[in-house]
Amino acid sequence: MKPHILVFWIALLWTYAAWAWEPFVVEDIRLRGLERVAAGTVFNYLPIRPGERVDERRVAEAIRALFQTGFFKNIRVGRDGDVLIVEMEERPAIAAIKLEGNKDVKSEDLLKALESVGLAEGQAFNRQVLEKIESELRRQYFSRGKYGVDVKTEVTPITENRVAILIQIAEGKAAKIKRINIVGNRAFDDETLLGEFESGTTGWLSFYTKNDQYSKQKLSADLERLRSFYMDQGYIQFEVESTQVAITPDKKDIYITINVKEGDIFRLEEVKLTGKLIVSPSELIPLVKLGPGEVFSRKRATETINAISTRLGDEGYIFANVNMVPDVDEENKTVKLAFFVDPGRRVFVRRIQVKGNSRTQDQVVRREMRQMESALAATSKIERSKERLERLGYFKEVNVETPTVPGTLDQIDVNYTVTERPSGNLSAGIGFSQVQGLIFNASVSQNNFLGTGKQVTFDFNNSQVSTIYRVAYQNPYLTLDAISGGFDVSYRSTDAQAANLARYSTDVLAAGINGGIPLNEFDRLSMNLDFNRTDLKTSDNTSDEILQFVADQGSTYNVLTLSMAWTHDTRDKAIFPTSGGRHSFSLLGAVPFSDLEYYKIRYRGQYYIPWTRDLVFSLHGDVAYGDGYGDTDDLPFFEHFFAGGVQSVRGFRQNTLGPRDSRNDPFGGPVKLVGGADLFFPVPFLDEELKSAFRLGLFFDVGNVFEDRPQLGNLRYSAGISAQWLSPFGPLEVSLAQPLNAKSQDDEQIFQFSFGAGF
Repeated sequence: MKPHILVFWIALLWTYAAWAWEPFVVEDIRLRGLERVAAGTVFNYLPIRPGERVDERRVAEAIRALFQTGFFKNIRVGRDGDVLIVEMEERPAIAAIKLEGNKDVKSEDLLKALESVGLAEGQAFNRQVLEKIESELRRQYFSRGKYGVDVKTEVTPITENRVAILIQIAEGKAAKIKRINIVGNRAFDDETLLGEFESGTTGWLSFYTKNDQYSKQKLSADLERLRSFYMDQGYIQFEVESTQVAITPDKKDIYITINVKEGDIFRLEEVKLTGKLIVSPSELIPLVKLGPGEVFSRKRATETINAISTRLGDEGYIFANVNMVPDVDEENKTVKLAFFVDPGRRVFVRRIQVKGNSRTQDQVVRREMRQMESALAATSKIERSKERLERLGYFKEVNVETPTVPGTLDQIDVNYTVTERPSGNLSAGIGFSQVQGLIFNASVSQNNFLGTGKQVTFDFNNSQVSTIYRVAYQNPYLTLDAISGGFDVSYRSTDAQAANLARYSTDVLAAGINGGIPLNEFDRLSMNLDFNRTDLKTSDNTSDEILQFVADQGSTYNVLTLSMAWTHDTRDKAIFPTSGGRHSFSLLGAVPFSDLEYYKIRYRGQYYIPWTRDLVFSLHGDVAYGDGYGDTDDLPFFEHFFAGGVQSVRGFRQNTLGPRDSRNDPFGGPVKLVGGADLFFPVPFLDEELKSAFRLGLFFDVGNVFEDRPQLGNLRYSAGISAQWLSPFGPLEVSLAQPLNAKSQDDEQIFQFSFGAGF
């Protein structure tokens, strides 16, 4: 018999023995022995009320009800005349829970697990709960592959009927997967099949991937991947017949055996759409990803279901149900496949609600909505609205839910929940850049000024390279149609030599206006009109090329430039994108009758491909060309393109690749060709919040700058590892690169970083 049941019967027998009277009507109820539990709580659980006639059965019910609360370890019921007396002995309260020895699992995670089985500070202590602690903690550690864990508990009584609990944990070492055997496979070898698994034996990346640590959940996911692999190859009768997991007596090694039955390959004999199609078959048929004569593929069948569901969702049938109905002919090894469409009811959006935007004004969020209230619900518009919110850069996270409206069958609400990130910076302080050296700055920069979505910047920057004063304003929604507008006024004094360039300096006063027009959801056309007054200063060490330019063109230039740019942006979010891309093509030209006449054409693009949940592959390129026209023979040297550095070809000193002047200083050139590839992945062992602000990457860079046309033999290559951190003090980017084909004249720089900080 369980202890708490035994206590209940002892209390009940004691009560029966104490009573030698007939049933009576309760005039009053008195409680005795309460310390922490409020009398109101007891009366709330007590099923007897004054004025009620009680007998032995009602008393038994009352004792049982109070025991079930878990607050008391002993209860006695008696009477004093017509007064019911309830005497209670409370269980001690848990004053503190201390964990020792846990390193692999955070204390807060273990405390949450203990709370789920009824053990938490402030709760009543029940010794029976201690029996559950070991099994719960073992479960936590087993999920991490630590099967040798040992748990001991110690309960110490303290004052005021309280106890302190000490839980000592000896974690032991994680058991490693020693071997995975697949039995019964004929069509594919073990290496091919195990390549689909997340689990695996110990390798050189196991410290990061943890692939060699066994867990039941991970193995279940691997078996589903194995099943999907076979189903995608036409083996529709594939089965995992059994799975055996064995652990060695020392609990250090695990052996997994998987028995499979492959079956035969099945081909499609017929593919058809049935049911209530709603949308014209001519629109749905192109969405079918597989056809007669092909090997059956569950993946392509699922893609077909999703594509048809999304298309119906755009017509308001967001709860459409598309089922795959196979008719298997085992004799001929063929399948007749039908996609049965049940559109359900057409659904309208009653209300769009946004939560979490404490700083950002509601109108800033709602103007990004592509789904409208009181309109037909459209799956693609709801998702597109989410993507546009993520691309603003104001929010760390955006989630969307579409609950049905209670009492209706054809209405939903669309609820967006956002988590805001700091969108501006107010600082006065010091920073350091590998190129600019020590930087003194004071700035007020706000990308979401007062929550309006407008960008306002006041800058002062003083470094070894330049002194900058700047005021800028940008309104991305000058009109309701998302036509943008703004201005920029600045003064910049630059010492080019300090930036690894030639030996000259410039003072530039600039003022400009800008605007932009959306062409569609993904394309935008922007225009800038800028006036620049440039004062060029030389010295005794200035190169012959610059001195000749000054002799031909003078040292002061008033230039009015007009530029246009087309941008195609399909990224899923603005910060650390994982899919889509951004491509821009720009043309800048000095208008005729300016002191200098030139033009520049440039393409920049970056494309992101999600490989797995944590791995993102990225390709990037930067191609540019410039020249003079009219009275200006060549592109002015201070408008040259440069390569090398953190944002270009890493491993080479900033701005140093390409042509050099007569003093062997980097001179840049009118032709630029830069590209590369990155493989981004999260930092191991960080929680989700930190992962959203920190990522690592493996990269390969290629590029150079040329005097006339690209010479592929002169391209420079590098490879290495990078880290990016959106720190509270500003963005930090670090790279460790190895140049692969550096020449004797190149300036190599293996470690590179750029960091700005405000205090």
